[in-house]
Amino acid sequence: MTDFAPGIVVERDFPDAARDALANTQLRRNIGKATNTIRAKRLKVVGEMPDWQELREAGRQIKAQVARHLDTHLLKLEEAVTAAGGRVHWARDGEEANRIIGEILARHGAREVLKIKSLTTDETGLNSALAQRGISAIETDLAEVIVQLGEDRSSHILVPAIHRNRAEIREIFKRKLAGTENLSDEPAELAGAARRYLREKFLTVPFAISGANFAVAETGSVAIFESEGNGRMCLTLPKVLISLMGIEKVIPSWRDMEVFLQTLPRSSTAERMNPYNSVWSGTRAGEGPEEFHLVLLDNGRTDVLADEPARETLACIRCSACLNVCPVYERTGGHAYGSTYPGPIGAILTPQLNQPGPAETLPYASSLCGACFEACPVKIDIPRILVHLRGKIVGRKKETLAGKFSGEAIAMAAMARIFGSARLFELAQKSAVIGQKPFVRGNVIPSLPGPMAGWTAMRDVTPVPKQSFRQWWRAERGAESSAKPGGSA
Repeated sequence: MTDFAPGIVVERDFPDAARDALANTQLRRNIGKATNTIRAKRLKVVGEMPDWQELREAGRQIKAQVARHLDTHLLKLEEAVTAAGGRVHWARDGEEANRIIGEILARHGAREVLKIKSLTTDETGLNSALAQRGISAIETDLAEVIVQLGEDRSSHILVPAIHRNRAEIREIFKRKLAGTENLSDEPAELAGAARRYLREKFLTVPFAISGANFAVAETGSVAIFESEGNGRMCLTLPKVLISLMGIEKVIPSWRDMEVFLQTLPRSSTAERMNPYNSVWSGTRAGEGPEEFHLVLLDNGRTDVLADEPARETLACIRCSACLNVCPVYERTGGHAYGSTYPGPIGAILTPQLNQPGPAETLPYASSLCGACFEACPVKIDIPRILVHLRGKIVGRKKETLAGKFSGEAIAMAAMARIFGSARLFELAQKSAVIGQKPFVRGNVIPSLPGPMAGWTAMRDVTPVPKQSFRQWWRAERGAESSAKPGGSA
């Protein structure tokens, strides 16, 4: 299985990867069908909540409060987890997190470790790091099993194998799992094959790794919400449990959980509540794991926190609602983003956790339609942050010699000069009226030459009117003055 290296390395520009994805008609059918189904179910269960907008605002405020006092909440969380018998580790980046987890498992002589679906471990490239130590990470979420056995990559925050249909899944299982030669593509049979494969692992592997949906600073409790029950098995049967959590997942108090217990399942799986809600605090003799480690990961998050216009990116609760309503994601799928975090949230999160490079194309992977903002259960203004990040990218380019003298920079400087002068603006309008004549067809300009051809490839342009508003106004004022008694003809 291919994993992302620490730092979420994006290897291809989004436009190039998207072009390949758009050419895959089967992928587009799979993604379109799945997102439309999830979107319709979500609208139904959200529509049942008369206070949905109030819940969204409450979630936004809780997350904003966490961002303002993150250091205080994290120290309180560490104290509470330690008091409950757990141990807390701090990781500056993905490499350090992988090393901490690898060393814990190595001390116990682990050769296999169970894994609950975790985007954070994908972010750090944990599976590859453990493989280098001779430790096999075994995914237990059904979709992650499909991705892992297919030597594939996740393409959705919530449904990693959303790009696969039943026939493709059957072929993967037939290749990789014993006793599946006569397997059909019926969902019950596919799930049964995965269940038989995992049952032995649940009963024999004494080590497990999880992520975390939330951690409560007040009590030191860590929470996992899931729909299959694999998480519950991983959290209760192993002797050693390690949880890797981004530092932004902390919430202040137990009472804050009630907001997210209502908004997360409706926004993610379109359920009124998750079938399995697991919450644990440290260790307890004779019950659950004997050893619990919580690894708190920064990996660029404090840099995001320092950028006030983009800070609310860290409010994300990983529900994937923004992916399911995004017209760009629906057509390209998740692989085109080249990141652990695809879709609109990935377009703003990945560039902030990565160094400049191909990831800088991700803020442009949006039509700025605003559907993601309307769907977000914590009101992250993704379109505004996309524009902010685009501005930062342009600013960095302008600082380079090539950027200062690029065609775009020269054109924008000229436009700024023209827009800053009424005389030059009027002159430009008059010139445009004359210059556009060869391209006007009826009442539109269907195509333009040179660099402007891309703009008219998908849309017609309205011609510059022969008379501007200023010209009309002066003409009307002149006519009005002439019509007054004593006015000149």
